[in-house]
Amino acid sequence: MRLLQYNSDGNFSLTEFFDNAIPEYAILSHRWGTEEATFEDLQKGIGRKKAGYKNIRFCGEQARGDGLKYFWVDTCCIDKSSSTELAEALNSMFRWYRDAARCYVYLLDVSAVKQKAGDTSTECTWESAFRDSEWFTRGWTLQELLAPRAVEFFSQQGKRLGDKEILGRQIQEVTGIPISALEGAPLSQFSIEERLSWAENRQTTRPEDKAYSLLGMFGIHLLPIYGEGKEHAFRRLKKEIQNSLTDPREDKKRIEDTKGGLLRDSYRWILEHPDFQQWRDDKRSRLLWIKGDPGKGKTMLICGIIDELSPLTKLRDQEATTLLSYFFCQATDSRINNATAVLRGLIYLLIDQQPLLVSHVRKKYDDAGKVLFEDANAWVALSEIFVSILQDPSLKSIYLIIDALDECEMNLYQLLDLINRTASISPRVKWIVSSRNQPDIESRLRLDDTQMRLSLELNEERVSRAVELFVNLKVSQLPLIADDSALQETVRGQIYAKASGTFLWAALVLKELESVESWDVLDVLKDMPPDLEPLYDRMLRQVEQLQRKDPEFCRLVLSTITLAYRPLHLLEVGALSDLPEKISTNFDSVMKVINKCGSFLTVRANRAYFIHQSAKDFLLEKALDRVFPSGKAKVNYTMFLRSREVMSRTLRCDMYGLFAPGFPIGEVEPPVPDPLAAVQYSCLYWIDHLLDCDRGHTTDELKDDGLVHQFLRASYIHWLEALSLLRSLCQGLESATRANS
Repeated sequence: MRLLQYNSDGNFSLTEFFDNAIPEYAILSHRWGTEEATFEDLQKGIGRKKAGYKNIRFCGEQARGDGLKYFWVDTCCIDKSSSTELAEALNSMFRWYRDAARCYVYLLDVSAVKQKAGDTSTECTWESAFRDSEWFTRGWTLQELLAPRAVEFFSQQGKRLGDKEILGRQIQEVTGIPISALEGAPLSQFSIEERLSWAENRQTTRPEDKAYSLLGMFGIHLLPIYGEGKEHAFRRLKKEIQNSLTDPREDKKRIEDTKGGLLRDSYRWILEHPDFQQWRDDKRSRLLWIKGDPGKGKTMLICGIIDELSPLTKLRDQEATTLLSYFFCQATDSRINNATAVLRGLIYLLIDQQPLLVSHVRKKYDDAGKVLFEDANAWVALSEIFVSILQDPSLKSIYLIIDALDECEMNLYQLLDLINRTASISPRVKWIVSSRNQPDIESRLRLDDTQMRLSLELNEERVSRAVELFVNLKVSQLPLIADDSALQETVRGQIYAKASGTFLWAALVLKELESVESWDVLDVLKDMPPDLEPLYDRMLRQVEQLQRKDPEFCRLVLSTITLAYRPLHLLEVGALSDLPEKISTNFDSVMKVINKCGSFLTVRANRAYFIHQSAKDFLLEKALDRVFPSGKAKVNYTMFLRSREVMSRTLRCDMYGLFAPGFPIGEVEPPVPDPLAAVQYSCLYWIDHLLDCDRGHTTDELKDDGLVHQFLRASYIHWLEALSLLRSLCQGLESATRANS
């Protein structure tokens, strides 16, 4: 990073600093004009007569007045003739503004001069010009407003108008950006759509910059390609945002949305519970294990605890000294159902709050590179990094939370041992974990005087009251009985009586009642069996009683999604589930079949999820013969065959039209529509499904001239290319290695 400083002769000079030696500096934000002083001008000692030189002088004088020796101005501190340096600067801009001691916004279209001598009424006429300033309409100034801690606004005469805090109300009204974001709340606290909306009406001189100016707001690195056009640049940006969604905050939001939102009254009881308060207040209490049967609301309790703790930590308050990190395990999603993923998520959130902690990762990353997070040794490396972070002397206190330990399907015991070990490192590290009532988890946690268990079954009265509050709210929102208060009261009473303190039972019943006419509501409720398993059985019987071929179509979809290694995109459901072609190739038709599958499934962002892990467990354990009449091996074999078929039909040379072998993967942008969309899952898991078949099928297809051999002989290079484009080459080849062994 180059910084400017005043010389003794009144001119400026540039000095280059590297990350670990950058001094305190001020930074300028302004609207570019036609005559800006450039890097080349300063190198050659020319350009002093340019209009833009005034901006540099203003920033330098203001910095000197604030006791800062160095300052930064974008027009002349970047060598824009170097495409490499320009790309690095664009990707570093947000960080440079964030790390500045002060940011000066120089508004050349705002005057603070009185219009008439002695006319005090014009003292604040600048406010109207301030609201109308072009600075609020430009793309790059959005990050310059949000990133720095201290932002001060100046008129064209250099008069200070106020700072981001004092002028917050006016800025909020002009920009539509929430006050909390202006005050420094982490941007990840706001949804992707909301952050994009802040830039919607802003403009940039170069069309691609409208996308590039948002990189820092999403923590994304993107190689600028000027000439690609705004639409293409935004597609690349959104693709990178999507690829970066390993942030546990995104999983938390998705889970809350899937479950119909978080109701504070339904979790408030735990905040007043003696066990929780002892965990929170007693330095000797290091671990709280929340345990309960399926559907009792453990995950929403965890969401509520996170929401209550967050304002006291750096997740919400940059001045706080406490860190909070959390993770939600989900057995049906291979992305988040293993111990390595848990550590990735916990480390990610810790570093997001305390960026200097990245040094613990850097030590190993510099030696091992990206494979540190991907290969078979990732757990060992990440656990060492994690322990090192927890022992960092700069940290004051840390809250660590993991939901649904029972849904961690790989390396659970190693994770439990790590939790137990780190809980004893220091009283500043406090854990909350949740799971079903599993003896193996309890034995591995080795609870002692510093570690506590909170059983939902032993708090039945509190849980039942929370369920009652949930039911009260949701019944009032049922559209077809909204005008009948007496019927609402009857419905509340019957649901509450049958729910037996189980949130999930109540939620599933309420979902079914959304489309039931008022005159049928009580009859439907009467038919609803208490407890989850009988309810699931009723849901499956309703699917089996659908008209014509719908029951079989639903069975094909349910069996496929049950055996899938991760949630499937709707196009992947169509490709894998052996549905008729007229359904499987039509996005809307696949969605219609999923909607007919009772309440077992829900769809978020065009991916199908089980409504709850217990729903998948029911299909695999209690309804196995009904969903898999010919056995799971037959469905796995079908998924293998369909995967091989769709890959053979789809994969070809140069899928993305790159026209050049060795094209840098970082610059690859999937076409729209993506020709690999329907085969992504197949490319990664086709061999896994073959290995999950019965031994006869597996042996036959792995022989010379078997189906695997035939496919590899015809499409091996195309498959490798597809894996490379999907950035999953290692994972695909690992599957092939397992087949070979």
